[in-house]
Amino acid sequence: MKNILTIFRKELKSYFNSPVAYIVLVVFLVITGWFFTSSLFLSGVVTMRNVFDIIPFIFLFFIPAISMRTLSEEKKSGTIELLLTKPVSDLDIVLGKFFAALALTCIALAFTLIYVISLTFIGKIDTGAIIGSYIGLIFMSGIYISIGIFASSLTENQVVAFIISFLIVFALFLLNKVLIFLPAGIASILEYISIDYHFSNIARGVIDSRDLIYYLSGITIFVLLTKTSLEKRRWS
Repeated sequence: MKNILTIFRKELKSYFNSPVAYIVLVVFLVITGWFFTSSLFLSGVVTMRNVFDIIPFIFLFFIPAISMRTLSEEKKSGTIELLLTKPVSDLDIVLGKFFAALALTCIALAFTLIYVISLTFIGKIDTGAIIGSYIGLIFMSGIYISIGIFASSLTENQVVAFIISFLIVFALFLLNKVLIFLPAGIASILEYISIDYHFSNIARGVIDSRDLIYYLSGITIFVLLTKTSLEKRRWS
């Protein structure tokens, strides 16, 4: 646990020592702010629905952007070799970087709480759906980050890592959008694999163990795949 915390602090600090975190946070807040104000002032609707509908699409670019450098940059600069020789396990490295990227994402989401606070002064809000949406977004970002770190472990090129992770998360996100064109048997399988399907369930304010198991299983699978990728480099 100590090694994970050390890597976590180092990685999170590195985000804010470069323009990456600030640029990503500003862009994220500008886009979500636009959708919040447009629904509130243009439509006159007291809801966070527009914001929660757009954030999963933003995450398709936001998450690969912050995770693409996690391991690819270390591989390119050669610091990964130094890191692998230290008394720290491959899993510690992966989890430290995972939680740092997740913390940055949670910071971005925390800024949107000001929208919720503003709505409480204007009208009645659906607290259950709002809490569910935030929980769903955290789990969604978790599986996206695990995919992004895995993609980053495959290449020294950050752009290639971004493209790989984007294609994977985009495919998983899009699955439940094409179900009407598929046979029922295949559609039910792809629906369960779809990330957006499980987010939609949680966002309704109903926390189902099947949705939590899906996200936790997905995160675990990609974390272990990343660990395996690092182990191959260690012994190559």
